[in-house]
Amino acid sequence: MSNRIDSTFLKLSASKQAAFVAYVCAGDPSAESSLEIIRALADSGADIIELGVPFSDPQADGIVNQLAAERALKAGMSVPKLMTLIKDFRKTHETPIVLFTYLNPVYAYGYEKFHADAAAAGADGILMLDLPPDEITNNKELTSSEGLKHITLISPSTPPARMKMLAEQSEGFIYALSRMGVTGAQAAPSASIGELVSSIKQYTDTPVCVGFGINTPEQAADVANASDGVVVGSAIVNQVAQNTTDPQLPKIITDFVTPLIQAAKAH
Repeated sequence: MSNRIDSTFLKLSASKQAAFVAYVCAGDPSAESSLEIIRALADSGADIIELGVPFSDPQADGIVNQLAAERALKAGMSVPKLMTLIKDFRKTHETPIVLFTYLNPVYAYGYEKFHADAAAAGADGILMLDLPPDEITNNKELTSSEGLKHITLISPSTPPARMKMLAEQSEGFIYALSRMGVTGAQAAPSASIGELVSSIKQYTDTPVCVGFGINTPEQAADVANASDGVVVGSAIVNQVAQNTTDPQLPKIITDFVTPLIQAAKAH
């Protein structure tokens, strides 16, 4: 099934450009601000927006994204409000949206219902951080997931046989981690990104985007040179954290991401 993610990568491939994937937490610092932020990211040239579904125990996330989830939950963000946020964004923009989530909020909402409602609202993909792909086949209720591309996560420590399995079943794009650890801009991407991307590409034609630790235009350019896309998350979320009450927050985000996007595109 073709969707906005596939169309975006086809266009980028034709123009030999890397994708810029921007992550923010839905509802941070509020539902209204969150909508303005994702619109600003799309208007700045982000090719895909990863929208974090706030969760009380985000174990794969560093402190920056943990606090973002906490702010969003305190501000009242919920899965039904997330669906409204996506619908409101779709009134003005066609930029693909990938939901970045843990299994718990999806399962609590209803696995099949979450997929159906999110796709109907206008989401295009989902990345479930703590659901091993091999578990899906063991749980019948997890196989009902029509409407969203399931984004695969591959890390530098993924063994070759598992990398092959993950790459061969991948959809939309593969999120390759530039290094081990939790999310965060505290450490630079690994120098062996090109090697990791080449290893993955032995097994699939699915685009490979690289994230974790990218927070400068130079790093964005380096990663764009070695992959099909650059994922920037914590560095953007940090800008939100530092300016939660500033009425100019969308402009602050635009000013921050524009040089990163330009660097990724100029490679």
